[in-house]
Amino acid sequence: MTKNQNGVGAPQEKHVLGLSGGRDSAALAVYMRQHYPEINIEYFFTDTGKELPEVYEFLGRLEGFLGKPILRLNPDRDFDFWLRQYKNYLPSAQSRWCTRQLKLRPFEQWLKPMLAQDVMVVSYVAIRSDEDYREGYISNKDNLIIRLPFREAGIDKAGVMEILEASGVGMPKYYSWRSRSGCTFCFFQQKIEWVRLMEHHPSDFEEAKGYEKTALMHGSPFTWSQGESLEELSLPDRITQIKEDHAKRLIRLKGKQIINPLRPDSEPVDIDDLYGQAKVCLACHK
Repeated sequence: MTKNQNGVGAPQEKHVLGLSGGRDSAALAVYMRQHYPEINIEYFFTDTGKELPEVYEFLGRLEGFLGKPILRLNPDRDFDFWLRQYKNYLPSAQSRWCTRQLKLRPFEQWLKPMLAQDVMVVSYVAIRSDEDYREGYISNKDNLIIRLPFREAGIDKAGVMEILEASGVGMPKYYSWRSRSGCTFCFFQQKIEWVRLMEHHPSDFEEAKGYEKTALMHGSPFTWSQGESLEELSLPDRITQIKEDHAKRLIRLKGKQIINPLRPDSEPVDIDDLYGQAKVCLACHK
């Protein structure tokens, strides 16, 4: 406990901000550093061990701007351990055990001793003002407060882009071929993103294919990509079909968009704009 001016015990405070390796959480870290430098925020990243190499490079760049290290919360059990615990059944949108065990569990274990000591923990989450359909982590502790600074300040996707560009941090390099962070084999990827993973990181694609084969042998009802295995998806004719479908979607979307004369080319097309809003795990993708 600390003491206020009257000498009365006041609860200690801890300010934390989780980074996914993605655009929005990085922009929030920059925003808080620029607008609230008096707040001592501890930045953390929960490493599943299955992240894109571009994510680690981006986190290093972000550490340089923040001027302080980003704490790595490594789960005490890795993906392979939990895969065995779940009888080799792959995680899916219906059973998101990967987020629960590899992201949320380490975060909650890290906070547990602080909360037990009545430390007031304020967690900042990067949900934008144009994401009314998203909700943050639901706290069931009176001394764990969730704040949404972007929503409070009215900052949308364009605002996030401006924050990263103006700071010099820029965008994660994987945005040239993939529109969100997360594990290399995240089941929320669209088929075009699986194709691009195969092209940019073939060893990671082969690892995902191996996990899938083992899961199917053990009776798992899920494949990584809905409706087809990665073996089927990686056939040459199927790759051509996926790329052609993606190109058609881009043409249709761009035909409907109203060009902003102030930002004619700088705002990228998100995968959700093309394929519909996905209820992705915020701990992984924000």
